[in-house]
Amino acid sequence: MSHPLMPMATAVWLVDNTSLSFKQIALFTGLHLLEVQGIADGTVAVNMVGRDPTLSGELTWDEIKRCQEDHGTTLVLLQDEVPAKKRTTGPRYTPVSKRQDKPDAIAWLVRNHPELSDAQIGKLIGTTKPTISAIRSRTHWNIQNIKPQDPVGIGLCTQIELDAMVQKAAKRKPAVENEEEGAVEDTAAEAKPFDDGGPESFDI
Repeated sequence: MSHPLMPMATAVWLVDNTSLSFKQIALFTGLHLLEVQGIADGTVAVNMVGRDPTLSGELTWDEIKRCQEDHGTTLVLLQDEVPAKKRTTGPRYTPVSKRQDKPDAIAWLVRNHPELSDAQIGKLIGTTKPTISAIRSRTHWNIQNIKPQDPVGIGLCTQIELDAMVQKAAKRKPAVENEEEGAVEDTAAEAKPFDDGGPESFDI
């Protein structure tokens, strides 16, 4: 089943402007039910501007009204120019229309989640380590035009995927810090002069 171009922003609009159930909105946008619940509670997609799917031709008001009257029905996406493909192994595929947003998403992740490694960012939004490194060091060729944007809001990943990656990074960080502290202690121990107790300690 295909989903709207900007699922999170579309879900925000549907929550704010319709009486559809959370399940109906989740099925239509491809979001997790808890993400839709979070939008309604104000804990997910805070301050995000909603996207009206009726203006983009993805839904009609007749379709919305039909599903509002029967919460057992499912919204049907009207615009489906690109057939949905099941993802297999390999890098994450990103539609051409969204690839220009990747640097903005990288900048947002670097600023808001410094605990994420380059490999984790690359896996999350489907980009390369050189690109991430260039944005971190501000040597990217288009750095002046890069504006940090939440990758969830622009449809490069889901909130569930982002949260899972952040939690994974948070668990990994203490282990790395402990390893670094241990290495520092070992180095200090090796560098400490050997205390032989002075000449008096040797039997001649």
